Amino acid sequence: MKTADSPGTLSVVATPIGNLEDITLRALRTFREADYVLCEDTRVTGKLLSHHGIKAKLKRYDAHASEGVHEAILTDLEAGKHIALCSDAGTPGVSDPGVKLIQRLRAQPHFSGKVGLGARIEAIPGPSALTAALSLSGIAGNQFTFLGFVPQKKGRQTFFAELGGHVQPVIFFESTHRILKTLEALSSVHGDAQVTMARELTKLFEEVVVGTPSELLSYLKTTPAKQKGEFVIMVTVGG
Repeated sequence: MKTADSPGTLSVVATPIGNLEDITLRALRTFREADYVLCEDTRVTGKLLSHHGIKAKLKRYDAHASEGVHEAILTDLEAGKHIALCSDAGTPGVSDPGVKLIQRLRAQPHFSGKVGLGARIEAIPGPSALTAALSLSGIAGNQFTFLGFVPQKKGRQTFFAELGGHVQPVIFFESTHRILKTLEALSSVHGDAQVTMARELTKLFEEVVVGTPSELLSYLKTTPAKQKGEFVIMVTVGG
């Protein structure tokens, strides 16, 4: 049993990007052992844990978490608590909530791999939409540039204009609400680019399609059902 003098632990846990079976044994054990789980949406994480027969105390933690929430987490870690942090899908802090909390912990006085009164941060790695898409793409080589999500408003035009400056393939995420606008922008600026579009990875309707921006745009417009889901876009400009 932990005491107030025992080191607390923040476990940063990667969770499935679709298929609920894509989770490590270590992640499941961590959820069972944690004093509580910080999650982006308690309903999503609750469904995952229920699928694996795990009962855990869930607390909401998203990109809008207040200063008070951060202070409470730090206090719990200093008291020796074991806290698991996860997002709805993938790894917290990679185009997901979690960065602010990690920054706060690492900014604590005397931090040198530990937090507060000896607490520590550990990574529980797992599924990644980025590497899953790349593995299905057939893109040669081991170098690429990952740009996260496309800016929604400010910087969006510059984002697409600067893609031509990358020698290696560029990979980014896009949502169902903006995928058509993104393909339109790519068609306008980089019409000859080769685009690999992966959607609904690890889910029932997983699909990977390759073509020019205009070809993929036409494909989605003629099959509206294909516009749904989360997209990973891989772009090769200039051969």
